[in-house]
Amino acid sequence: MPVLISLLMVVGTGVGVVLATAGGKPAGSSSSSPVPSARPKSGSSAAPVVPLLAGNIDANGAVPAVTATPAASTGSAVTPKVAPLHGLRQADLLVIAPFTLSSQVRAAVSRQPGVTSAEPLEAAKVTINGSPQAVLGVDPSTFRAYAAGPTATSNPLWQGVAGGGVAVSYTMGTLDKLSLGGGLTVTGRQPEHLRVVAFGTVGIGGVDAVVSDAVARSLGMPAANAIVVSAPPASLPALVNDVKGVLPRGASVEPLISVTAQPSAAGLPAGSVSTTAGLPAGSVSTAGGAMTAADLTTALRAAESREGLPYVWGAAGPSSFDCSGLVQWSFAQAGVRMPRVAADQARTGPAVPVSQLQPGDLLFYHTDPTAPGYISHVAIYLGNGWMIQAPQPGMNVQIVAANFGSQFAGAVRVYLRLAANVAAGLA
Repeated sequence: MPVLISLLMVVGTGVGVVLATAGGKPAGSSSSSPVPSARPKSGSSAAPVVPLLAGNIDANGAVPAVTATPAASTGSAVTPKVAPLHGLRQADLLVIAPFTLSSQVRAAVSRQPGVTSAEPLEAAKVTINGSPQAVLGVDPSTFRAYAAGPTATSNPLWQGVAGGGVAVSYTMGTLDKLSLGGGLTVTGRQPEHLRVVAFGTVGIGGVDAVVSDAVARSLGMPAANAIVVSAPPASLPALVNDVKGVLPRGASVEPLISVTAQPSAAGLPAGSVSTTAGLPAGSVSTAGGAMTAADLTTALRAAESREGLPYVWGAAGPSSFDCSGLVQWSFAQAGVRMPRVAADQARTGPAVPVSQLQPGDLLFYHTDPTAPGYISHVAIYLGNGWMIQAPQPGMNVQIVAANFGSQFAGAVRVYLRLAANVAAGLA
């Protein structure tokens, strides 16, 4: 079973509402005009431009979960207990290896300047219902502090995980039409049937399922092959190098930007997405390798050629897509290597203000009430106030007026080297 080499994500920032509308559906993909100020003409597409998965659910409300059941391994009639939450910890770095990381390695990581906490866990790709998914094996009592706020505070979720169940991301549960309280077939050493105990995103990009350490090891995941690290963000660049110096050969470390951290008034400007590239909003760096006009045209034409094809959770073309699958496939037609999930695609270039959008820029959205800061949807900007997206089950790939409302997280301009580096780190 292949081990997941790195798990990355990016936190979206709070943005103001910007009314961006269209003066007509794009005739082609070569336009570079700014976002028009006029509203769409009467009769233009008025379809929802972002899948409103959260509906009217309060982002600070309860995570969907079922009553915990006794741990199968003990046969106990007592509901599994987990320690109460004593504050949130920001997940800033992830150390991961295809083998167990010893207690000596964990101690060495913990001693690095700036490290405030370090938690061992399991991380691997496991087949769930026939599809490979990134899964974490955790101690529910201690790992919960590193999760997104609403997920971290959900006692039923962590009790269910402690009892041998699986918690899946809100997006996976909703879009894959899973049944809360129903079962999943998880294939490790042998197929196992696990109960879905909750829909709650932990907040690490690409991770769609969480189980207990015991379940992870029964599936064949290497014991304690990963460490999640919390440290002040200002120390991260130097800390990455320091941590690398104490790791055994074959282990790696990648920065995370935790969704548990909320944007402050002094945060990034409206219309920006934080990236580990360290580039300010709207900046241009030739070192990043901006896409050529020809490559952008190829990618946009590829995306537009998929209009009308069905949305399928986890699909990446050529005949069906989810939101990030459409982005990955379209850019691949221009020879651009992109990571698979939206949260990682948000790391593939510098942030771009709405006023400077160009065709080919990626637009990102928050649609998950269990992780309000998590990037959970992506679309491709076409110019003239239009975008193309794979929206949600039951809908097809569509060209619609771009949306910069309350769920908008920001935009990035794809740079070849950054995209390739992020994709390579997730191989």
